[in-house]
Amino acid sequence: MGMKGKVALGAVVGFVVIGAVSMNAGNDGGDGDKPAGGTGSSASAGQKPGAGEDKGTAEAAEEKKAAFDGDGEFQVGSDIKPGTYRTTGNADGMCYWERAKDASGETDSILANDNVTGASYVTVKPGDKLFKSTGCHDWEAVDAGAKGTPATAMKGDGGMFKVGADIAPGTYRSTGNTDDSCYWERTKDAGHSVDSIIANNNVSGSAVVTISASDAYFKTSGCKDWKKTG
Repeated sequence: MGMKGKVALGAVVGFVVIGAVSMNAGNDGGDGDKPAGGTGSSASAGQKPGAGEDKGTAEAAEEKKAAFDGDGEFQVGSDIKPGTYRTTGNADGMCYWERAKDASGETDSILANDNVTGASYVTVKPGDKLFKSTGCHDWEAVDAGAKGTPATAMKGDGGMFKVGADIAPGTYRSTGNTDDSCYWERTKDAGHSVDSIIANNNVSGSAVVTISASDAYFKTSGCKDWKKTG
């Protein structure tokens, strides 16, 4: 499996340090011939406690930890819990996130980061100290048990799709790509490290990739729309 092109280490805060280019799913889940943008695999934290419950304060605290703003710096363990979160509907790579091992603000503190168009899933780990988010839509905790109708087509610049929830496994094709601007990536988790990558490629012309049912996520950036062919 070749590590190509955009799997590289960078150095400037605000740009990707570990992982690939910005890519991450858009808003609406699709089915059949509608390109998906990421379907219902996250849980909104906006639910309110039932009437008469004596847990208002505790539940409000839980809600704060289950969903948080797209702009800010959050201490892991106090502001937000470890877990997997998703942001959707971001445009033009203006959303930037970062997992950090301390609050020094130095480049060496960055564990993983990305510039996002569309959606991104990120797993914040217990050893992380800080999660930074700039210019993103709000983050919501992913409900691992949530069900959706996996789509069989997806937007080529939609970003990050959860396999089995946002998109169905299978073989997909994207045509008409130019100048190696199409980048795709199969991943085994949402940690965004080089070790997360199962396979990836930069493509001109037609791109064909088989997404396995055992893959966790599929990323796509700068590609023409994908359609399932088998």
